[in-house]
Amino acid sequence: MFFMSTRKSVPKKKKPQSISTRKKTGDNEIQAVARDQFSFSKLRPGQLESIAALLRKRDSLVVMPTGSGKSAIYQIAGKMLPGPVLVVSPLIALQKDQVDSLNAGEGSAEAVVINSSLKAAELRENLESVAEGRSKFIFCAPEQLHKTETLEALERAGVSMIAIDEVHCISEWGHDFRPDYLRLGHVVELLHHPVVVGMTATASERVRAEVIERLGMRNPFLYIGGFDRPNIYLRVDHFEEKGRKLEALIHRVRWTDKPGIVYVATRKNAEAIMQGLKEDGIEALFYHGGLKGPERNEIQDRFMSGEAEVIVATNAFGMGIDKADVRFVYHHDVPDSLDSYYQEIGRAGRDGKPAEAALFFRNEDIGAQAFHTGGGKTNANELAELAQTIEEASGPVSPEEIAEKTGVSGRKITAALQKLEDVEAIEVLPSGEVQLEGETDWEETKELITEQEEKRKEANKRRLEEMRAYADLTTCRREYLLRYFGDEFRGPCGNCDVCDAAVQTNPAVMMERNRAAG
Repeated sequence: MFFMSTRKSVPKKKKPQSISTRKKTGDNEIQAVARDQFSFSKLRPGQLESIAALLRKRDSLVVMPTGSGKSAIYQIAGKMLPGPVLVVSPLIALQKDQVDSLNAGEGSAEAVVINSSLKAAELRENLESVAEGRSKFIFCAPEQLHKTETLEALERAGVSMIAIDEVHCISEWGHDFRPDYLRLGHVVELLHHPVVVGMTATASERVRAEVIERLGMRNPFLYIGGFDRPNIYLRVDHFEEKGRKLEALIHRVRWTDKPGIVYVATRKNAEAIMQGLKEDGIEALFYHGGLKGPERNEIQDRFMSGEAEVIVATNAFGMGIDKADVRFVYHHDVPDSLDSYYQEIGRAGRDGKPAEAALFFRNEDIGAQAFHTGGGKTNANELAELAQTIEEASGPVSPEEIAEKTGVSGRKITAALQKLEDVEAIEVLPSGEVQLEGETDWEETKELITEQEEKRKEANKRRLEEMRAYADLTTCRREYLLRYFGDEFRGPCGNCDVCDAAVQTNPAVMMERNRAAG
């Protein structure tokens, strides 16, 4: 239901027509700000046109590889717009880095953070700075936008632009869905729809569609940068037995260039494979969401500093990680989608030097991943009971009040309310409060919720089948991946196991490869 509606709303991908119609003086002004205030000798591809679109108050979606300068887009545009800029980011450490960078050398702070790392007095001081218009850049974790005092301060400030980092997190089709992001569309409207820019490194067409729909983007400008990472060698190794697969993984890690990342599906596998690597003389760490925050930070720092050669991790590890010299990303377990896979292998070879991405695959892995991804099943009765809690309120009720009455965590309430909104059982007001959509037939609502859940399960199944198809390819792996993201790449790529096998068995392919290489 939702997926079909979002696909219809997606603008056709085309070359930005705005470049030829922009006044040259506008470009010169942008370049001057980039040079004089940020010390950029020149802007990178995609930055100039994206900044110009924002200055024309046009909502924008920017998909560019990590390290290509997405933050410069909102920083330069923000300097040229009159009011403050709200920057939404899920990563507290990255927020701090950006704030420190923006405040460096300034006589007074123009960038502040609003997140859970602040003490009560610091938070109060920063909210006052925002409300009184003394802060140009306001870095905020998405969960803070559930709080009335934060929203009131932002509304008083008169925000001129909202920049959303890791915007793919709003999409249930994406590789790192976060319920807190579902609130952002309502925040945009509450702040009177300032110009919005969403930024991410990887987003397929259907993820882009959902981002546009959820944020209510109006005639958005799309900049889709190149997805190809030609320095990463792609391969899949097939196995019949689980034990042989593990042996092969440990053997490969031992003899390949390091540092590297091994991705697994479960916490149990992370700890077990780390132990196996250590027994083989490899300095390895494990990382998963079950560890406490300080433990995760320490492990991440040890890997980033080079103290450990390998980190074995679930998909909890990776967002915001920019270690340039990662030489391999291996997947012991199949990811839940091509979106997840491409995002994770993209952490290899960011220095441009050769790197390897290998999937260690058994057919049974698909069923195991289906079991893991099916764990968050929607209970139609529970959602109907939640809606009835809303009905019993005397008027519009906030998600926080619902969480308090039901004893359900705030994040689960956010996700549940979104499902109820999708089936038009409730209305979410610009304030973030919710109320019923008129009279509700609860039996019909349950049927719609169940139908929606079945569609989600079918979508998950399709995504896993796309992973199976990738594993079983007999044609260029890079072509398959890039076409999935809308890139019209045509193989052979000359840097994957399938293309290598074709070269070894077919002289004609060898000739074509040599011809393409010039």
